[in-house]
Amino acid sequence: MKEVKDIKVAIIIVSTSRYERKIRGEPFEDESGEMAKRIIEKYGYTVTCKEIIPDDKRIIQMEAKRKIEEGNDAIIFIGGTGLSKTDLTYEAIMEIVEKNMEGFGEIFRMLSYREIGSAAIMSRAIAGILDGRLLVAIPGSPNAIPIALERLILPELRHIIFHARGR
Repeated sequence: MKEVKDIKVAIIIVSTSRYERKIRGEPFEDESGEMAKRIIEKYGYTVTCKEIIPDDKRIIQMEAKRKIEEGNDAIIFIGGTGLSKTDLTYEAIMEIVEKNMEGFGEIFRMLSYREIGSAAIMSRAIAGILDGRLLVAIPGSPNAIPIALERLILPELRHIIFHARGR
């Protein structure tokens, strides 16, 4: 199987409440972001950054493009995939990807259903390709992180990037 070596991954937490606490210098928890960082590094990939941004479609899109310009191969967005009015990560990513990986969202929901039941239908997890890079948006729940990363994305990441770059 053909693969790309030395993969760089950016982690972006999408949460207005955590972003505002960070700006005010107040403590906040980031269990999902820390878990994602540990898992990604366990697979031998380099985590270039872990940042927090607000639930804002324009900012999410700008951050995706900026992380690509900085040389990241994959950008993992955590949060903002639910059904509330402020959950805009799905829309932001869907508008800019060149290729949508429908199978990711479908299988993610199937695996989530096995763990949490019918609540899995509320997830709008998405993955797609932009400029030869992988964009992934997953729920902020700590339960979602190992499902998305360990069971789906990370085992195939090198191969995904290889194909996304058209090699």
